[in-house]
Amino acid sequence: MEETELVVSTIRCLGADLVQQYKGGHAGTVMGAAPIAVSLWRDVMRYNPKDPLWFNRDRFVLSAGHACLFQYIMLHLTGYPIWTLEELKRYHSPNFKTSRAAGHPEIEQEIGIEVTTGPLGQGIANSVGLAIASKQLSAQYNRPSFEGLIDNTIWCFTGDGCIQEGVGQEAISIAGHLGLDNLVLIYDQNKVTVDGTIDACFTEDVPLRFKAAKWNVIELDLNSPNFPTSQSQVSAVTDALFAAKAHKGEPTIVIIATTIGFGSRKANTGPAHGQPLGDEEVAYVKTKFGFDSGQKFVISDKVYSHFSHVAPRGEALQSEWSNLFSKYAQAFPNEHAELMRRISGKLPFGWRDLIPLKKDLPNADQPTRKSSGIVVETLAPLFPDIVAGSADLLESTFVSWKGMPESGRGAYSGRQIRYGIREFAMAAVANGMAAYFPVSPGRDGGGILPICSTFFMFTSYALNAIRMAALQKLRTIAVATHDSIGIGEDGPTHQPIALASFFRALPNARLWRPADAEETMAAWINAIGEGEGPSILCLSRQPLPLLEGSDRQCAWRGAYTIYSEPSDISPKLVLVATGSEVSLAIKVAKQLSSSTPDLPTRVISAPCLSIFDQQGKEYKKNTIPSGSALVVSIEAWSSFGWARYAHAAVSMTTFGHSGPQAALFEYFGFGVDNVTRVVGEWVGRWSVVEGGERRLMIPGVGDFEELLNGPLH
Repeated sequence: MEETELVVSTIRCLGADLVQQYKGGHAGTVMGAAPIAVSLWRDVMRYNPKDPLWFNRDRFVLSAGHACLFQYIMLHLTGYPIWTLEELKRYHSPNFKTSRAAGHPEIEQEIGIEVTTGPLGQGIANSVGLAIASKQLSAQYNRPSFEGLIDNTIWCFTGDGCIQEGVGQEAISIAGHLGLDNLVLIYDQNKVTVDGTIDACFTEDVPLRFKAAKWNVIELDLNSPNFPTSQSQVSAVTDALFAAKAHKGEPTIVIIATTIGFGSRKANTGPAHGQPLGDEEVAYVKTKFGFDSGQKFVISDKVYSHFSHVAPRGEALQSEWSNLFSKYAQAFPNEHAELMRRISGKLPFGWRDLIPLKKDLPNADQPTRKSSGIVVETLAPLFPDIVAGSADLLESTFVSWKGMPESGRGAYSGRQIRYGIREFAMAAVANGMAAYFPVSPGRDGGGILPICSTFFMFTSYALNAIRMAALQKLRTIAVATHDSIGIGEDGPTHQPIALASFFRALPNARLWRPADAEETMAAWINAIGEGEGPSILCLSRQPLPLLEGSDRQCAWRGAYTIYSEPSDISPKLVLVATGSEVSLAIKVAKQLSSSTPDLPTRVISAPCLSIFDQQGKEYKKNTIPSGSALVVSIEAWSSFGWARYAHAAVSMTTFGHSGPQAALFEYFGFGVDNVTRVVGEWVGRWSVVEGGERRLMIPGVGDFEELLNGPLH
């Protein structure tokens, strides 16, 4: 058997065996796209299996993540140390706690997995983010005679599903607009998904669609009689991929027609996509390709030797680059030092000191979205790691700064990106940008810090991408303004009511809702320099006062006492609020204290409940003493989730309404007088006065069902 034929056939049989072993997974794409895999990893990509973190390596993204064996098998054959045959055989095994062969590739850059793409289509957007990062860094750091310092190519393997998903199309549009010619999308066009042939649901002219989006299009049909052998197929793919890499001015899609489940009698059917072939069919495939049907996981020495040149080639490429980088250090020491800082994951020295202290913040009432802009305007010009962008709302979200350089076609040094009205892709692109630099525990967060911005309600379009950032522990920041019914006249379509519940339940994510400018500073400092995963900063459109008791260091504990009357007596009533409702809660507390002197009242500002949850038991118990005081949460969102902290809630129970924001707060019961009344009446029901002293009856969890206010209409 000719050597390339042996290699391709081995990959096909190995894929069938690995899926059949535990009767789970996707063999069809591996079998159909095996010639693409050989071409890409053997001939085309620049990488070093012995050092997967080599900085100028090409990046490979598997957007069709279900076809992960396509990637795992090649990582094994090309010599990545962790990817032994035994590791491959753990695919879908009960030994999942130690397996690296996840059902969809999960980010571990040190073993060759650049991002966790997850649901279909996001890998395309991740690749666009990686390509933007590479272009931007090239423009910032490359110099004459050092054009090869950062010049990698981003390769993305995708399938019919990713092409259909909306996020994929959003990302394709962004890439074409920016002219990202370092991005190559390899479209495995087998035209079969779970339900069968895509002709039942998808009949678009894909090449024409990409041409309209300003992409270069290369088409290749491996089912053509012009390519009767694996050798001819691999050679044709290699020629196409090198042509794509050489094309300038536009990203390129290489559309390659393949046969899913090639070699099986189930080829070109839905079962070949997402089901094991079955023992009998696997035996048939092996016999057809000239293998012993009774042997499993067979890889001959000849197959391994076929890739024996890959590691030495990668080491030579990296050595050549390292020499260039050393010369760069001598010629441009400042730029070299800055790039090394970013590669090592360090934030710029002294960045925290640049953020204004409370005494230097504006005393006048102002929206927290504008307070947030103070941080961006202060840090972004001096902080090359920051790359900010907006979904067509730059002026509303305050993520722009004076003299900001924008990134656009042919001008990639800018750190301001206009994403257009594409919220999902914006967040998924940000994930790719964040993953360009090494991602590992213990890093300060340096490299690229992507900031996305839109109205809070519109982050619902981006939920899945923000979820993927949390899953990968990628540090991204979503500036989410217009955070409540305070958006006013735009109406209930734009007024988020239940959205916060999702983010608060999301592991590794931090949802901040600051009460004033000081807490906004706290949110930004935490989002930039603390913890892993994304931060969502929910910011007001309406002006808020700078509160006397606000304190950034206290805010970093997630919740703290911002007002207490009297301060030296344990409270009998605790009001817990966030954002714009904190100042409301303080006014309510003052009214209650004056009218009910025997009701010591405390107000807790809780800008980040996920951080509060991480505090010690004593701090939490002392801050919100729900066992000895009546606790009421006040928030112009849904009450869902507050039962963990409070006995009752002043919250939204319906969608919002169109109208001036101040009138809406009154309309929905968030006026000072109404909240004072309903809280006072509720406290009266749960306490008795005997001998001039108030005695509390602390409600149980079940009593939380009582929401204290609703619309006043």
